[in-house]
Amino acid sequence: MVNRKKYLQYALILSIITIIYNIAEGFFSIILGFTDETLTLFGFGVDSIVEVISGTGILHMLLRMQKSEISEHSRFERQALYITSLSFFILACGLITGSVIIFFQKHKPETTLAGIIISSISIITMLVLMLLKLKTGKALNSDAIISDAKCTRTCFYLSFILLGSSLIYELFGITFIDSVGSIGIAVFAFKEGIEAFQKAKSGKIECLCEN
Repeated sequence: MVNRKKYLQYALILSIITIIYNIAEGFFSIILGFTDETLTLFGFGVDSIVEVISGTGILHMLLRMQKSEISEHSRFERQALYITSLSFFILACGLITGSVIIFFQKHKPETTLAGIIISSISIITMLVLMLLKLKTGKALNSDAIISDAKCTRTCFYLSFILLGSSLIYELFGITFIDSVGSIGIAVFAFKEGIEAFQKAKSGKIECLCEN
């Protein structure tokens, strides 16, 4: 017999860790991305901060689950998803615009070492969080928690874009790679924006990021 209360407590702790980590990751990525003049790292940081908004909705959902099983988002959670969606769309537009500008200006980052370090930490952290959330969700047979795990997987993939572009620039000094990396993050941001909007509109607790 699964101890529902215990596993929900695990899920709650994992959700809080995710929010705290994204705040720290976003803060350092934005500061270092601005300092080193690398748009990819900066965009990655903004994405992490937007994820915090989504994370508050997930935390609220888990708090409700401690009282009873749920299948739909509350009004607060839907509003968080709508704000998340709009933020992702703005981020995507900003990154694409910035990428075009720095491409034609042939701008080069000071260094991408920070991007390598942050993305490496993020890959490990997101992988562990994703696996633990999946384990907890399956133990409770909870679509809501499994949904959260699958969305954490998107952050896991995003970290590889930052790592790849940062490594390529640091090793080979290819000038346009920062533009390519930031466009890659913009594509993910746009996709996340669509998913957040669809989830908010439907009201159902599900993760549309199945790839």
